[in-house]
Amino acid sequence: MSHRELSGSGLVVGYGDREVLHGVDLVVPKGRRLALLGANGSGKTTLLRVLSGAIEPGAGQVAVDGVKLVHNRAGLRAHREAVQFVAQDPDDQLFAADVFRDVSFGPINLGLPDEQVRERVAHALEVLSITDLADRPIHELSYGQRKRVAMAGAMAMQPCVLLMDEPTAGLDPQGVNEMVDALAQLQADHTTVVISTHEVDFALGWADAVAILVDGRLHLGEPATMLGDADLVARARLRQPVVLQVAGRLGLPSASVTGVDALVDAIGAHR
Repeated sequence: MSHRELSGSGLVVGYGDREVLHGVDLVVPKGRRLALLGANGSGKTTLLRVLSGAIEPGAGQVAVDGVKLVHNRAGLRAHREAVQFVAQDPDDQLFAADVFRDVSFGPINLGLPDEQVRERVAHALEVLSITDLADRPIHELSYGQRKRVAMAGAMAMQPCVLLMDEPTAGLDPQGVNEMVDALAQLQADHTTVVISTHEVDFALGWADAVAILVDGRLHLGEPATMLGDADLVARARLRQPVVLQVAGRLGLPSASVTGVDALVDAIGAHR
């Protein structure tokens, strides 16, 4: 896999009389971790689905390395070899009887030879640390395990960009830690990762860049800068990360705070 540039320009999407995205522009940073934040109903999932090719925008264009996505069979097939989407609920994607058959579905549909399919499945399961689940029936898996199997199915397509809708939603603390490890493995495997989330503390510590959807428009920048903008965060109906709240009360610049360790360092330097 190699890093390729996924972009959207002038994206407009509406449902009935309600316009959700108002001319959104976004260039996904290659090889980096992008967190997409916003209130419920702000259009996060819609934007990810547009970027994946699942939804055709009313106006605007999606492109990979400047090549515009054409919404026909050939165009979507080519796009999905570069860009994959993982839904919030894994049960929306999992349908086969066992893990191996589910993860192998995409590569088989690409017409790959059996040996290459097996190699792709084995690699995806290894990256996500679920090799031991290969023969397990889907219905016997925990929610967190099913989430990682859904990720593995997308990974087996060997995309350059992986779009994930609320990957930590519904997980217990151990499940969140396992998901963080899985996300780290994805980046180590040279995959650009974009996630939507409501978890501002997670986004601050995990992401290289943050995009906030407010009133159908996108605001993109460095995590501490974006999440340190109290007005923008309030308009997005989010809260500032705890460490940024503490930094603000202590009169420390939020741009220098990316987590607890950075906060401690900033306090020490301020003394």
